[in-house]
Amino acid sequence: MIPLPFAAFLENSPCILGEGAVIERLRRNSDLELDPYLVNSAFIYEDAKRAALETICRQYMDIGRAFDLPLLMSTPTWRASRERIDAAGYAGVDVNGDNVRFLDALRKSYADYAEKIVICGLLSCRGEAYSPADALSVDEAQKFHIWQAEKLAGAETDFLLAATLPAFSEANGLALALAATGKPYLLSFVVRPGGTLLDGTPLKDVIVAIDATVTPRPLAYLINCTHASFARAALTHVTNSSSLVRQRVIGLLANTAALSPEDLDASDSLVEENPETFGQAVAGLHRELGLKILGGCCGTDNRHIRSLAAQLAKEL
Repeated sequence: MIPLPFAAFLENSPCILGEGAVIERLRRNSDLELDPYLVNSAFIYEDAKRAALETICRQYMDIGRAFDLPLLMSTPTWRASRERIDAAGYAGVDVNGDNVRFLDALRKSYADYAEKIVICGLLSCRGEAYSPADALSVDEAQKFHIWQAEKLAGAETDFLLAATLPAFSEANGLALALAATGKPYLLSFVVRPGGTLLDGTPLKDVIVAIDATVTPRPLAYLINCTHASFARAALTHVTNSSSLVRQRVIGLLANTAALSPEDLDASDSLVEENPETFGQAVAGLHRELGLKILGGCCGTDNRHIRSLAAQLAKEL
């Protein structure tokens, strides 16, 4: 674990570089097959797949070290719920804990720079991240996600992150589950340029409601799986955003494609953005809106994260 508690690490870091895409990059490798249930969470149990996962993770860690930036890395546990672990034939295997230990071992290999690498235990919604209609109710979500939240918290991640959330109800239930572990945690939403989640709930209403009803509340909020231009529009929206939203949303893990989730999901080919264009646009949100956790999501790779790191390093 990092020497400081995560809240202090966050407070003391002017900006934190986020990793880029992992699952999508593995999917592009025709020699690797993603598990229909666990996606990449079981890669650590097969030598060739573990090596491919390690290569991608080390690329991001190498970039962070090269620019001497604090770095956020996520465990490969986006789909590692108990339901999916059992369906994939890994019942009784500590998939979440093993992935935390895998990533922590990589971190420790970076000697002094390891103190600048923070690891989050990653969760997401039960259903499709682009389908708000699949979202669980608050009570259902709390009951469904508490098992994985406890597994990740028990493996001594630095904090927990529930990401790619399309709907208010499941996000609220996830917050309750994460809060119950006693670990610091963040929530990250997919948003539309109009300043709403995919289910139509205004960002300002989501944040006010979760902050008021969950104890302890999230340390902060992020946006992910959203193009930088969409995130900027959402955060500055006159009606559906607010000064509180801009205070509480502290980061973006951005897509390279300026497409809606529906269009991105339907695309048969990778939609890329020039790495320099990506780096300048995402880093610009640090200067303009004070976002401090900045990294990549769909469409990104080491080239995009290197460009972003170079831009952020100029700010320090």
